[in-house]
Amino acid sequence: MSSRKTCVIIYNPLAGKLKRRGPDRLERARRILTEAGYETTLVPTSGPGDAVALARAWTANGVGLIVAAGGDGTINEVAEGMLHSAVPLGILPAGTANVLATETGMSSNLEAAARDLLTYTPERISVGRLHFNNGAPDTRHFLLMTGVGLDARIIYNLSARLKTNLGKIAYWIAAFSLMGRRLEEFSVTIDDHDYRCSFALVSKVRNYGGDLKIARDTSLFDDQFEVVLFQGHSSLRYLRYFVGVVMNRLQGMQGLHILRAHKLHFSPVLDTRIYVQVDGEYAGHLPGSVEIVSDALTLLLPPLYKRRVELSG
Repeated sequence: MSSRKTCVIIYNPLAGKLKRRGPDRLERARRILTEAGYETTLVPTSGPGDAVALARAWTANGVGLIVAAGGDGTINEVAEGMLHSAVPLGILPAGTANVLATETGMSSNLEAAARDLLTYTPERISVGRLHFNNGAPDTRHFLLMTGVGLDARIIYNLSARLKTNLGKIAYWIAAFSLMGRRLEEFSVTIDDHDYRCSFALVSKVRNYGGDLKIARDTSLFDDQFEVVLFQGHSSLRYLRYFVGVVMNRLQGMQGLHILRAHKLHFSPVLDTRIYVQVDGEYAGHLPGSVEIVSDALTLLLPPLYKRRVELSG
């Protein structure tokens, strides 16, 4: 996997699978990599954003492999600190939804995931870049998806304690609490065409939240997004959309658009705050834009994932 046998595991000690028996599980994973010939160091994060700085520092110091242990948010931060480097990124899934792991077929067991990591192949992939035009201080990148509107509102209002105690069930509780409420709408511009919607999913993965598939014709290897736009200000309308997702009948459904795009612009319709999430974490609010960044990151992936993508393409 790397000519230089040094490795750092950057882990989130508050991740779902690490809060109770995290040190023991990570030590066993570290031992597996050490026995394979890697000089492996465990480094915990101390808070939000810390993984970005840690990954950037270890990359600059010439480490041979960086492994992110945590949920999709932790993986996002580690990847942010590694962009445009040649250092490969490996994953030990330990979060709530583990969308990336589910999408690619990685084991949810940390020890098995560490062993499997030694058989994965380095693949160069594109990522998404989110830029806000409202005075927000930074640009965010994402491996998986960005959501604008409804799902970002759910994430923004989600109690951290509820998420910790209930896991994915917390998202469903938060979603159903919006039933009957009016949803804020916003404008999406793609190739000079304007669309009005209350939820936009801009994705490079088929898996959504670990349980559902909304975007169904995309992959980490794509150099464009699959975009799914849901129209309507009534939250009750989403019951019909939900059935369409479960039954795989979104294509052609009234009030819904499925598109391909390299770049999108978003702006509020009224003087309301429209929230944005990236890889399952709150990122900011509109206006803003999203675009593809090609050849951005080396990710260690199961060979079976690439074969499956090639067969489906």
